[in-house]
Parts: sequence; structure tokens; C-alpha cells
Amino acid sequence: MQTDRPLWVPSQEFIDQTPMKAFIDWCAERFSKDFADYDAFHDWSITQRSDFWTAVWDHCGVIGKRGDRALVNGDAMLDARFFPDATLNFAENLLRHTGSADALVFRGEDKVQSRLSRDELRALVSRLQQAMTAAGIGKGDRIAAMMPNMPETIALMLAAASIGAIWSSCSPDFGEQGVLDRFGQIEPKLFIACDGYWYAGKRQDVGAKVQTVVKALGVPTLIIPYAGDAQELAASLDDGRTLAAFIAPFADKPLEFLPLPFSHPLYILFSSGTTGIPKCIVHSAGGALLQHLKEHRFHCGLRDGEKLFYFTTCGWMMWNWLVSGLALGATLCLYDGSPFHPDGNVLFDYARDEQFAIFGTSAKYIDAVRKGGFTPVSTHDLSALRLMTSTGSPLSPEGFSFVYEGIKPDVQLASISGGTDIVSCFVLGNPLKPVWRGEIQGPGLGLAMDVWNDDGEPVCQEKGELVCTKAFPSMPIMFWNDPDGAKYKAAYFERFDNVWCHGDFAEWTEHGGIVIHGRSDATLNPGGVRIGTAEIYNQVEQMDDIAEAICIGQDWDDDVRVVLFVRLAKGRDLTDDLSRAIRTKIRSGASPRHVPAKIIAVSDIPRTKSGKIVELAVREVVHGRPVKNKEALANPEALDLYADLAELRS
Repeated sequence: MQTDRPLWVPSQEFIDQTPMKAFIDWCAERFSKDFADYDAFHDWSITQRSDFWTAVWDHCGVIGKRGDRALVNGDAMLDARFFPDATLNFAENLLRHTGSADALVFRGEDKVQSRLSRDELRALVSRLQQAMTAAGIGKGDRIAAMMPNMPETIALMLAAASIGAIWSSCSPDFGEQGVLDRFGQIEPKLFIACDGYWYAGKRQDVGAKVQTVVKALGVPTLIIPYAGDAQELAASLDDGRTLAAFIAPFADKPLEFLPLPFSHPLYILFSSGTTGIPKCIVHSAGGALLQHLKEHRFHCGLRDGEKLFYFTTCGWMMWNWLVSGLALGATLCLYDGSPFHPDGNVLFDYARDEQFAIFGTSAKYIDAVRKGGFTPVSTHDLSALRLMTSTGSPLSPEGFSFVYEGIKPDVQLASISGGTDIVSCFVLGNPLKPVWRGEIQGPGLGLAMDVWNDDGEPVCQEKGELVCTKAFPSMPIMFWNDPDGAKYKAAYFERFDNVWCHGDFAEWTEHGGIVIHGRSDATLNPGGVRIGTAEIYNQVEQMDDIAEAICIGQDWDDDVRVVLFVRLAKGRDLTDDLSRAIRTKIRSGASPRHVPAKIIAVSDIPRTKSGKIVELAVREVVHGRPVKNKEALANPEALDLYADLAELRS
């Protein structure tokens, strides 16, 4: 998997200018330490967590009262409490910057463009804050939004956070039941929806869906204008108002921010829900803020005035991650719609026009750009781009190579991995270290990451479970409707006592980096040997004949056999020659154990709203078991393609 030379190496001049280097030097002076290198600093960040997280607070200038205690019960993962005496307000920290510079830039495909300055954003939040308070919304109340990734969504979230309300969102492409499965559990006091949205150049109507959801939730509703008639939709609801009507009685005035405990609930995020009703994961204001400040400032090197972009919807935790960039003075570049409308250049056009410093996206998007034949390196001025990040699924070694060959040869590429569970990253980029093909650069500061075998022993350059052995601030504070914490404990702590088991199949590399081989619960086990599905995808997705693939283990003859489903490129057929070529590619690139017993062509592959393929759902269908929550899928009809296939009976 490794190559002899890294794809990117930071120069000493680059390193000396990074906020990461400045922070290490600052900590060395403050705590009278001599850190030999980054690894020594990382070791200190996990052995001296109180000092480290206090340093993050102080160096990043968090607005609030920190208190004297940084960590209590630090050795108990479930009982640890960070900054128990602190008070802060999340929105106050994100809205600290004033002036006429852009805070938000928005593109809704090729249909809508808008900008909000820092002062304009603060003014809108002020009016929304007053309107919410007048509507009786306050500390601890939930606000649920089915919204595109647009400026109004961010303003609404900040207004909610400013008064201590709890924000929860999904994207408007969710089905009715998918919305109710999420928001029905948390009983919001206000529901927010758009009047429509654009996708692939077409207006998508949401009127009937909004009416059904509102009737079931039985709460006042706010309709935001975007791609339809907000006034007409609001009038059709029992208690509906447009954004304009909601804030009309209120003029801009100085913002007020309610001081709240560090652990006060800020967000409710949801698990994918592909194996049952989605879990409601509650994140704290302080935990999200500190973790995001650390990742943005030090791992991403984000500076005041830089342009930060992530291709995400409001139903993916990367939206929550993106929004926190405001705290460091970044201009957030928002996009809603298809990343291939009107063609595959649209996001690179955006990056060129706005001069993105950071371009965040998914591994699937990078692969689709590569297979689409697009080469931004030769068509777009990306001179401002210094960091590209990828997440959602493991980025293949070929994806790494393509970024440097087809997008920009001198960019830092950071494959990152974490999730909804921690609203942030466990392993991610490091501006002080080289980028090696196929590898995530390393663990995040303050996070005691390791890879363990089934016996709970650390392993290096062997595959095992990704674990975190010490508590960290962005752990969920609870699951909603889980009064005794049983669901929370079962989700992360059943495998190993007092150790967070994340459910990723991972491996340390010889360079100190890490490779994610896929989800643990989706690993294959032919002949008792665990195989990561990502290892198979890395091979087949190199082939021009294959658009994408999904792999499962099928119970067969008292064992498990590997079954590979492939969606072929346009105009291609799964011939015997192609099947042989696929097997040869997997055998030579991975191992004979990875070679599938069956290769079957399908016309579609089911995925979640955030684009992740759903191996577990396909496995259930293949074995004749019901899939509990198809509403969690972007294309649930695709599962029908996998039911009762004749090829799986021989």
C-alpha cells in the first residue's frame, strides 16, 4: 500500500508558519516543556489532558468563564467531565467577528447566489433571537430544521444557540418517515423547513411532505424562501409563518448571549438509522466548540479571513463542523444541490471564483471526478487552495494519487475520519507531517487513539478495532430518551471496558499514519479471517469498467463467502472476461482471500443521505431479513435489486 516516497512534504518554511507550530511553541513556553517533535507533543496532549485542553481554550481565546477545573473523573470514560465550572455561549464565540467582510457565501447550484457580511449575519441572528424568545422558545427547547445548506440555516442555528435552545437538522431530501423518525423523538417546539430546493437543475417540491410532517409534529412552523412559494406553503399550515413575518416585528439590536454550562446541550445529531430507529446523539456546546477550534486552527491551519468550504448537507455532521469555522474568522462557502450540475466542474468553478483555502468533500466525490475525466489542475486556478480534506468513507490510494495528479500537486491532502458520534474527527490531517498514499496522517491532538485486537491488545501494522482509551470533550453527553444511559453504553463501551470502541476496522502504518479498512460490523470473515471491505473497493474502483461496488459476506455452506456487487460504467457488460479481470485485480492487489466467490452486476447501490453505501442493509436483504428503516436511505428502492437473486442460490 505504501509508496517509497510521500506525495507531499511540508517545507520548513511552511511548518514555521503553521498555527500548529505556533501552538506547540506556546505550550512549550507556558508549561516549561521541550517537545522534541510532534509525536512528543501529542503524547503530552493525552497524558496531560487538563493542561492541554486548558491551553486550547486560552490560546484560541474562548469567550466565557473557564473556571479552575479542566477535568474531573478523567479516568472514567462515562463519568469524566471537562470544565465543570465553566460557562460560555457557543453562538457568542462564532459571532465574535464584526465588520463588512463576508461571513457566508452561498451558491444553490446555478440558480441562487448570495452573500452575508459579518455584520449582516449578526443583525439577522439578532432579529431571529428576539423572535424565538417572543415565541416562548428558551433554554433546553428543541428546534428542528429540514433545510438546505444555506445562510438562513446557519443564522437560525446561531439564534437558537444564543438562547440555549437545542438545534437538530436534516436535509430536505429526507422522506416523511425519515424526518419523523428523527424529529418525532425529540419533540421540537419549532419546526423549520424550506419551500423547495434545487437538485440537478430541477425544482424539488416539498409542500406535501412539510404538511404531513407538521401535522404529525403538531408544532408551529417557519417556512424559509428558497425554491418555491414560502407564503403559500406557510398559509396552508395550521400555525405557519414565513421568515419575513417571523422577524418583521423586530429591529436589529445588540445581541444577547445566555451564559451556559460547558456541558449544555447544543446539537442533537442522528445515527444513520439503517438498522433501526435512529439514535439521538446529544452534543455539548463546550465539547463541540473546543474540539472544532482545535481541528480548524491547528490541524487545518485555519486563519482569519480564509475561505472554508465543505460539500455537505444539513443532515451530515460535517455541516456542524463547517459552521464552527466562523469562530476563527473564516468565510464559510456554502453549496446546496448536485455537485455535478451543470457539470463536474461546478465546485472547482466555485473554488476558483472564491479562492478557497480549504476544500472539503467526500471520497466518493473525488472518485467520481476522477472517473468523469475532469482534471482541474489543467482547467482551474486553484492557487489559493492549500488543504483538501476527504471523509465519508476511506479514500482509496488511487484517490490520493488523483488529487496530486489531477487537482493540485502541492496541496496538503487530509483524509479524515470520525463521525456523528463525536461531531468531529478521531484521525485527521497534520500540517507538520508528510502525506503518504492511502494513509490518514495521524490521530488528533488530545485523543488517545489506538488499534486493538480482539483480546484488547494494541497492535501495529495489523488490522484491528479503532479505539480511544481516554475521555475527550466532544464525547456525547447522552442519547435522547436514554435515561439510564444503556443505549449510549451499548453503542461504544460493550466491546472493551472503559474504552471507546468506534466500530472502524483500522491499521497503524509504518509511518505512524492510519488506514481505515471499513466498518467493523461490515468486515468479511471468510474462513475465519477478517477482511476489510475497503481493501476490495480500492482494487475494483481503479477499473474503468466499474463505476462503484458494494461487498458483503453471505452465509454459505457453514462459512462466509465474499459477494461483490458492481455497478458498471455506462455501456459496459459483466462478461466472463471482465469477471476474470476483477478477480485478478483483487488477487494481485489485495490477496487471494479477498477474491469474491460471486460477482453480480446491479444497476444501483443503496446509500445513506450523506452518500455512504450501506453494506449492512444489503446483507440483510440477501439473507432474507427485513431492513428496519429504509427511510434512512437516499434510494431505498435500490434494495429491491438484491432480493431473491438467482446468482446467490448457487
